[in-house]
Amino acid sequence: MAATKKKSGRENTPRKNTAPTAAKPSVAKPLPKKLAVEQAKKGKTIRQVAAIPFRQGADSGIEVMLVTSRQTQRFIVPKGWPMPGKSGRKAATIEAQEEAGVIGKTLKQPAGSYSYWKRLTSSFARVNVTVYLLSVSEELANWPEANTRQRAWLKVDDAATLIDEPELATLLKTLRLPDE
Repeated sequence: MAATKKKSGRENTPRKNTAPTAAKPSVAKPLPKKLAVEQAKKGKTIRQVAAIPFRQGADSGIEVMLVTSRQTQRFIVPKGWPMPGKSGRKAATIEAQEEAGVIGKTLKQPAGSYSYWKRLTSSFARVNVTVYLLSVSEELANWPEANTRQRAWLKVDDAATLIDEPELATLLKTLRLPDE
């Protein structure tokens, strides 16, 4: 290997085995569902994070976006498993982009939480969901789950009516933005 002189006059000797490496894509990997199932089997409550995408409606009221679940097509908020190395807020932001195709600013403090029973293969598990508000700045025409979900902007009361989880419906009905 030949050494080269830098402008500073010092030699710049290349290191062995330093081939350039491609940057790793910053794709957040959720905790495996298998881990959640194992926790549930031990009687532990499972944690998830969710985002409630919102915008100011035409009539000055708040509108929220709901998406359909992949299997039952019920209306839900974008949610998912915590992601290693990501805060709950960041994971909720990623879920909103993947499931609802929205980009925006997720507020720092959770808006609240709710619990529900998740159907697993041979049992049910209690899930506690921490919910963050996401102020939508952009709706994507194409997003990762566009082929498996529908999305809808709704007035808060209408969204609460369509939600099956009672605690989430209550959270929606009492939703207050920090500026109010």
